Amino acid sequence: MTSESHDIDPWVGDVHAGVAAWTGEIPVDPVQAGPPADAEEVARKILLDQLTGQARSRKQLADKLAQRNVPEEIATRLLDRFEEVGLVDDEAFARMWIASRQPGKGLAGRALAQELRRKGVDDEIVKETIAEIDPDDERAAAEALVAKKMRSLRSVDHQTATRRLVSMLARKGYSSGLAYAVVRDALGERDEEYDGQP
Repeated sequence: MTSESHDIDPWVGDVHAGVAAWTGEIPVDPVQAGPPADAEEVARKILLDQLTGQARSRKQLADKLAQRNVPEEIATRLLDRFEEVGLVDDEAFARMWIASRQPGKGLAGRALAQELRRKGVDDEIVKETIAEIDPDDERAAAEALVAKKMRSLRSVDHQTATRRLVSMLARKGYSSGLAYAVVRDALGERDEEYDGQP
C-alpha cells in the first residue's frame, strides 16, 4: 500500500478562507461587524480592570490608557472623574505602598520615595507620606534585615561583615549613619556571644 502526498488546499481548516474560496468573498463575522466600540466605555473598562486587585497611581493608569490608544481628552476626563469618586487617589496609593513595602521588603524612606516617584506620584505627596514613617520603625526594619543576614556571616571577619551589611542596607535606601549604627550594634552583640563561648 503506497501513500500518495496530496496537496492541501490553503483554505482547509479555515472556515472564512474556505467560504471565500467557494464564493469569492469572505463572510461578515457578526461579532466583528457589531457597532463600533465606544472609546469612553473601553477606557472605563481598562481603568476598572487595572484597579481590580491593586491600587495604582494616576500616572500608571494614564500610561496604560495611552498604551491602549485612548484619546487623551477621554483619558483625562475619566481619570478626573475616578479621582472625584475616590477610585484614583495618589496619596492613599503612596501610604498603601509604604505600608506594604517598608515592612515587607525592609525598604527605607529614601528607597520608597524613589519607587513612588517612578510610579508618577507627585513629589509633594511623596515627601508628605515619607515624612510619616516612624524612625523607630525604620530602624527596626534595618535591624531585622541585619539579623537575617548575620546568619550567613558567622564565619566572616568583623571588617568584611561590616562592609557587606552596610552595603546591603545602603541598597535598601538606609542612610550611612543609621546603617553603621545598626551594624555596629549587631556585630557588637555577635562578638560578645563569641567571647562568652569557651
